[in-house]
Amino acid sequence: MKGKLTFVLGAGVGYLLGTRAGRQQFEKIKTWASDTWNDPRVQGYVHDAERATTEFAKTQGGALKDKAVSTAKSRFSGSSDESDGERSYDTSSWEPTDGPLVDADDANPETRRA
Repeated sequence: MKGKLTFVLGAGVGYLLGTRAGRQQFEKIKTWASDTWNDPRVQGYVHDAERATTEFAKTQGGALKDKAVSTAKSRFSGSSDESDGERSYDTSSWEPTDGPLVDADDANPETRRA
């Protein structure tokens, strides 16, 4: 079913962009979309949504930032609350490696063991 939908969608896009009648129809659709977007009623909704989003970000942004910082600090300091079933790891002895992250044998599918 997904393949049929993809085919029909591709055929429609090909028609719109590949034929003269399709390009004319595409221009009509583009004009309609532009007129709709520039309609004062639509722009009123857009501005209302922008204001609501900005207000939400102002009221909740600080709380979300504080929560993210405290979660990151607790995860990386090793003093994690393990009630959620996740393990904490001591990362103090971890060092970056200059070598490859994958062995050459593991990267080659022909030499990989089953």
